[in-house]
Amino acid sequence: MSLLRTFTLLLLLLGSTQTLAADPQCEGRFVNPITDICWECIFPISIGSVAVSTGTVADTANPASPIQFCPMGILYRVGLAIGYWEPMALTDVTRSPYCMVNLGGFNLNVGKVGSGTAGQSDKPAAGAFYHVHWYKYPLTYWLNIITSAGCLQGGDMDIGYLSELDPMWNDSSLGLIISPEAMLFNNVIAQGACAADAIASAVYKPIDALFWCAGSQGSMYPFSGWVSNEFSALQSSVLVSERMAFKLHRQGMIMNSVGADTAVCFEYPSPVIPKERWRYQMVNMYPDVVQCHPFGQTVMRWEAGHNPPNGRKNFGYLIWRKRNCVFL
Repeated sequence: MSLLRTFTLLLLLLGSTQTLAADPQCEGRFVNPITDICWECIFPISIGSVAVSTGTVADTANPASPIQFCPMGILYRVGLAIGYWEPMALTDVTRSPYCMVNLGGFNLNVGKVGSGTAGQSDKPAAGAFYHVHWYKYPLTYWLNIITSAGCLQGGDMDIGYLSELDPMWNDSSLGLIISPEAMLFNNVIAQGACAADAIASAVYKPIDALFWCAGSQGSMYPFSGWVSNEFSALQSSVLVSERMAFKLHRQGMIMNSVGADTAVCFEYPSPVIPKERWRYQMVNMYPDVVQCHPFGQTVMRWEAGHNPPNGRKNFGYLIWRKRNCVFL
């Protein structure tokens, strides 16, 4: 992150101190980069196609050869193909506009924006709306876990996206501008197929071919904060975090690595999210340091104790991404 962006972020944070606890619906805590992290989630780690450390969650494809020759113009660089899971982003999910859940729980004094709602706890109807913030969180770089320049997501923590500034997040019709294919999946048959994705993500990993499905959470479309028929705020918070990851893929703001020979040398734009290469872990309000979950996996197995009925519906997640790269 440039010096100017660092200075701007600092001014925003300092300027917001006048609005601490201005909205009673806003709460949060700082994420501890050591004690709040599920370090088991970095596994499996592989060299080529061989897993040198196994994990509890299914892995994705890896290059067959451990030695890779990566083109550099007319020359080549030789390196070791490794695969691991990196913590690369944080998400706030909140009803309170500009509530920075993972930064301690305060409101940025940016301007008036409509508040979100959380299902039947706020109104008779079951639908809900949440704001989502996406932070760049290069934890492996900070802790010097991976030292090769070819495998690092460098830089500082940065606010990458605020849904309050995006009119498409508040209006599903505007969201069709970047996701016109959503109209193809607005039917019973397409949504019924998501049952297969829900089962697959519960027992193994999600099905990338069913890209419009968010497993047990519902539908990836529309790319907005609206959730129909909500009966669990925690489930909705996972869904809108997954939607945000898809949305940023579509907008070219996230690049994807590929676990195949030669292709592993580079990163590529991916307008359709490869769901199997993503995981999430709760860090707010109740850090879950013993497990992470594939996108789309049901929350029923772990939400007990993490979704109290008297909560203010503020959630924070650490987003993990599979990284294949060539270690120099």
